[in-house]
Amino acid sequence: MQFTIKTFGCKVNQYESIGIATAMRKAGFEEAVDEKKADIFIINSCSVTGASDKKACHEIARMRKLRDEAIIVLTGCFPQAFTKEAENAGADIVTGNTGKEKIPLLISNYIKNRAKNTEILPFPQIYEGIELERQGEKTRAFIKIEDGCNRFCSYCIIPYARGRVRSRSLESIVSEVSDCAYHGQKEIVLVGINLSCYGQDTCRNLADAVDAVCKVEGVERVRLSSLEPELLDDDMILRLSAQKKLCPHFHLSLQSGCNATLKRMNRHYTAEEYYGIVCRLREKFPSAAITTDIMVGFAGETDGEFEESLAFAKKVGFAKIHAFSYSIREGTAAAKRTDHVSEQVKAERYRRLSELDARLHSAFLSAQVGTVQEILIEKRKSPDYMSGLTPNYTPVRIYGSTAKRHDTVKVKITEASDGYCIGEEI
Repeated sequence: MQFTIKTFGCKVNQYESIGIATAMRKAGFEEAVDEKKADIFIINSCSVTGASDKKACHEIARMRKLRDEAIIVLTGCFPQAFTKEAENAGADIVTGNTGKEKIPLLISNYIKNRAKNTEILPFPQIYEGIELERQGEKTRAFIKIEDGCNRFCSYCIIPYARGRVRSRSLESIVSEVSDCAYHGQKEIVLVGINLSCYGQDTCRNLADAVDAVCKVEGVERVRLSSLEPELLDDDMILRLSAQKKLCPHFHLSLQSGCNATLKRMNRHYTAEEYYGIVCRLREKFPSAAITTDIMVGFAGETDGEFEESLAFAKKVGFAKIHAFSYSIREGTAAAKRTDHVSEQVKAERYRRLSELDARLHSAFLSAQVGTVQEILIEKRKSPDYMSGLTPNYTPVRIYGSTAKRHDTVKVKITEASDGYCIGEEI
């Protein structure tokens, strides 16, 4: 029987979908090249917003229309956080974030008795990773080292969908990273639900994981995915800066540059504290790219608060901003508020923040011109050029290069274009 997997949401979900596919192949199922021929559809859902749940439901309806006789599995954050709603979404098998590697068994049982089944398992006390088949064609590998979150931001359902912080052992991390290096993956990206919290439950911290991964032979670069800023204290930044393999790109989730809004969000820092962290990172990583998430239209956000947030973003000078509008997430504290911002106002604020993002990103790319960078070649986009990333995550095109994927080449950045730079190989 053939299967296909549709993944919504974060890098963690994408990583876990690779684990599901590995378990499926190990159980004798075959991955479909054409989804129209698939016998099994697996939806690995996100539940960050209500719109995320709707996407999963729409995908189930689409798959049912595509192949009515197919087996549909719904897994991930949506059923974990909202089990009753997920059970009514039309899937044959519903399971949460725990035990995704058991999906082949659930499918086999369904094939035998054709009885719909919901299995939401409790969160484990520890996280020790999942089995993944690695293939050598990709230059970058994502490694999940942490699950869960203890922060309870007032707009966020994730602590309910993912449980509390659980950190993976260094031995388990190093084992998987070594396998990636063996398969030629030179760049490692550490991911987690709340990556900054790695080690809180094991008397370690994120710098310990970075140190361990950087020591693995064959690894040339290490990246960090999205970080909660307040846990990057001076000692942490100092330790991270000592690792020359660590790429100077830090995605520090801001959400708002206004202290009053941050307080309503139950974020655990002020704008001033955030700015101090950015300054210390730039001091230790002079070429650092600082990127972020900023939410507009959170409950109670006034025009003045939005202007304050906008001004703060200009002050920081982000390399890139992921701008998005607040949407009510049932089950959270913020959903109970009565001072929600109108959709029209949110749309206008989103437009203005997006315009600022475009200006800041253009300025960041222009600042790269004249610098010499090492590019890890990822792919040939056309017969004319190869493309890859600098350590600070600047996309670069190299025309006339004979370099191949997985090669590292030195280039001089000669031009900033729309969303990327152009470099000449040295």
